[in-house]
Amino acid sequence: MKIRIILVSFSLFLVTSISFAQKNKAPKSIISENVSIKKYHTKEDLDRMQKGELLDLYVERIESLVKLLPYIAFATKPGVTMTTLGIPNDKDNRTALDEQFDATENFLETNNEFQRRILPYSDTSNLIAAILFYEETMKSLHEYSEFH
Repeated sequence: MKIRIILVSFSLFLVTSISFAQKNKAPKSIISENVSIKKYHTKEDLDRMQKGELLDLYVERIESLVKLLPYIAFATKPGVTMTTLGIPNDKDNRTALDEQFDATENFLETNNEFQRRILPYSDTSNLIAAILFYEETMKSLHEYSEFH
């Protein structure tokens, strides 16, 4: 009876470890899923907002652009993987992509801290202009895909 329990436990462990090993090799999206902007604003919309809301929008737009700009030669929307681009989905390439994602996250954390500390001193009209500029840039990047 003990041998059966041990064999069943060992079999379940093997199946579980194999299934997790398979998941790690699945191709990742080159562009993060959270790069999209849910709502674009007009100057009038932004004029009605408090400075704290504007700061949040500003930082969110920077994050979206930082996560998208390095990859526009590949794609401008999430869902594109190395495999769909013909890039081998081998260990070295997955590691390089993971390292790039980690470096981007580290930069965004540092940048976010800086922006939260310094940005409140900015002029509200300059903040609004920057948000509108970033949103237009994002719109342009989505139209960029029409050029190729």
